[in-house]
Amino acid sequence: MNFLAHLHLASLAESSLLGNLLADFVRGNPDDSFSPDIVAGIYMHRRVDVLTDRLPEVTLAKAWFRPETRRVAPITLDVMWDHFVSRHWAKLNPDIELGDFIAHARSHIVPHLADTPPRFINLNNYLWDERWMERYSDMAFIANVLNGMASRRPRLDALRASWQDLDTHYEALEALFWQFYPRMMEQAAQKSL
Repeated sequence: MNFLAHLHLASLAESSLLGNLLADFVRGNPDDSFSPDIVAGIYMHRRVDVLTDRLPEVTLAKAWFRPETRRVAPITLDVMWDHFVSRHWAKLNPDIELGDFIAHARSHIVPHLADTPPRFINLNNYLWDERWMERYSDMAFIANVLNGMASRRPRLDALRASWQDLDTHYEALEALFWQFYPRMMEQAAQKSL
């Protein structure tokens, strides 16, 4: 899962939005570095990542990637799941429009940025104003995201080519998304993630 899915699941679980978004920028044990609610959000994010990586649907999706892109399939798929969350937001969460949800999340995260790592602050400088999570619904933007990640981390250059795998298997990936994501939403609502 990427930014939007983590925030969505966190909101369903009534977990810290900041902790769930911040988790990828915190290494090791966060217990002494943040408040208990943020720490709980970090741990929820980590559990969601582990659960997602072990889902049979995700294992199947990884197998659809070509040999030259299979190594980056987990990263590419995380971005793709956010595409489907953004694209189908009205069906997944009809009680609040996507833009309003993102504004709500931003209002809970931005005031606390001064106490977060510099890389996370840098992400927030772009994430909200450039409307990344809303733009995830556009596959051209997904291609830009993958290209940007590849540019920043040369060892992940295969991300550029992985867009072709997404395009080739788009409908099948969407079907897999609908198999597992509603289950994750239910688990989040039951606070069992």
